[in-house]
Amino acid sequence: MVGIRCKDGVVLGVEKVIPNKMLVRTSNRRIYNVDLHAGIATTGLAADARQIVNRARSEARSYRTFYGSEIPSDVLCQRVAGFIHQYTLYWYLRPFGASVLLGSFDKDGPALYMVEPSGLCYKYFATAIGKHMRSAKTELEKIDFKKITCREAIKEVARIIYKFHDDIKEKDFEVELSWVSEESGRKHQFVPEELRAEAVRIAQELKKKEEMDDSDDDDEKE
Repeated sequence: MVGIRCKDGVVLGVEKVIPNKMLVRTSNRRIYNVDLHAGIATTGLAADARQIVNRARSEARSYRTFYGSEIPSDVLCQRVAGFIHQYTLYWYLRPFGASVLLGSFDKDGPALYMVEPSGLCYKYFATAIGKHMRSAKTELEKIDFKKITCREAIKEVARIIYKFHDDIKEKDFEVELSWVSEESGRKHQFVPEELRAEAVRIAQELKKKEEMDDSDDDDEKE
């Protein structure tokens, strides 16, 4: 799972495993809407992640009802983190087996947060969670976050996910992408299919090229 905060918004991307070819594409989402201006990407136990998403939606709805405005991203993050942390305090509760990325675009601009199962939360320019996390973060550190746009970030997220996926050892997957940006009207939405398909195509081509280059290097060494 990868998230990037750009100059004009936030992009979230998830490597969604396909356990069965007969599975309906939209039935196992890993990215959810929380409010009009905010979304959550999840990794870990799906059932635990849904409870975190439901709590985030409840907090956003409660804030809007009480104050008459959208919940600020930092407030939403702190409330979700507090909820998760509660489950680490008592012996009769089990900690959540899921981590989340929260992307939003409020009056203070775009923001990206990550909340750990312990309840710790951090604000990032970009981050990655899950398999190959360290390698993905190394790739993210090469990006100029002051200049990159959401359209460019979509391609970067897809490229990073495909680059570190092992086709032999790991199951089939598809890339799920969402954004909250100026182009989407500062609303959290799934990336239009044509943009997602283009990003996936470019990522697949780059991966094939890298694999061919690696095989050529191995042949030269022999």
